[in-house]
Amino acid sequence: MNKIALVGKTLDELKTIISELGMPGFTAKQVSEWIYKKRAFSIDEMSNISAKNRELLKEQYEVGRTLPVQTVESTDGTKKYLFKTEGGHFIEAVYIPEEDRATLCVSSQVGCKMGCVFCMTGKQGFIAQLTTAEILNQVLSIPEAEKLTNLVFMGMGEPFDNTLPMLRSLEILTADYGYAWSPRRITVSSIGLIPGMKVFLEKTQCHLAISLHTPFTQDRVLLMPIEKTYPISKVLEELRKYDFSKQRRVSFEYILFDGVNDTMRHAVELVKILKGIDCRVNLIRFHAIPGSDLKSSSPEKMTFFRDYLTSNNVTSTIRRSRGEDIFAACGMLSTLEKEKSEVK
Repeated sequence: MNKIALVGKTLDELKTIISELGMPGFTAKQVSEWIYKKRAFSIDEMSNISAKNRELLKEQYEVGRTLPVQTVESTDGTKKYLFKTEGGHFIEAVYIPEEDRATLCVSSQVGCKMGCVFCMTGKQGFIAQLTTAEILNQVLSIPEAEKLTNLVFMGMGEPFDNTLPMLRSLEILTADYGYAWSPRRITVSSIGLIPGMKVFLEKTQCHLAISLHTPFTQDRVLLMPIEKTYPISKVLEELRKYDFSKQRRVSFEYILFDGVNDTMRHAVELVKILKGIDCRVNLIRFHAIPGSDLKSSSPEKMTFFRDYLTSNNVTSTIRRSRGEDIFAACGMLSTLEKEKSEVK
């Protein structure tokens, strides 16, 4: 019998489990502390729970943590971790150390349904949803887990296409019984699936990043098929209903493609459509991927684009690329070849 993972359970769910097993109610809090605060790997480590109750738990449950099966390190210190899921698939998470912070880029799906033409995960296609346990396991089980200062849901998959497990992971990450992280340390990135985005904005205080990449519908639909279903104009319409003037931030991701979305016309329109939204635009160099004819804009064009936005009251920065040499940079995550090799 496959045992059920305790990682990924909320405190209320743990209380239900403990009650059904006939254990004292306070045991649920003890279990949550062992999993999320003490980072236990097995039920046997839970020393303040009686041996009898530990055995009872172990009949149906396990902590549910798994270590990475592979690690690749970049020349810049970025590390890419490969995890195997319960269903036998693979996901990647990226650890990005900096002087004043340590960020983990987390995956929410195996592959992705969205089909963005500039993204290797999109070219891989959709394979499976991640459970809450599989999302949190990435955070718990890398060697640098206790060094982490920030999380970004910018790995494989579209978080708002797997909304409930993603929201449950955010609850556990920010709850007192869980990791007790400030929601200001967490950013969730989406291409703009409005139903999931609205639930996220209403139920959490975490930061939001929207993949925009061009202000023009006719251009965006060629890069991002989701534009047909959820146009960026509708996404922005929803965002205007929320207050981002205080601690919570909304930002826009904008990969600059040479001759595609880096002209003055694009810069002018971008300023126009973002007017009135307190936001930041992160400009990103395109990282060449197999099967794509797209090319990155020159550093000079990126600098011009940034300066134009900033001078027109749209705060803009050029994001530093990390991990390109190990295919860990923005848009480069894919486990397609690993999936193929496992099938053989």
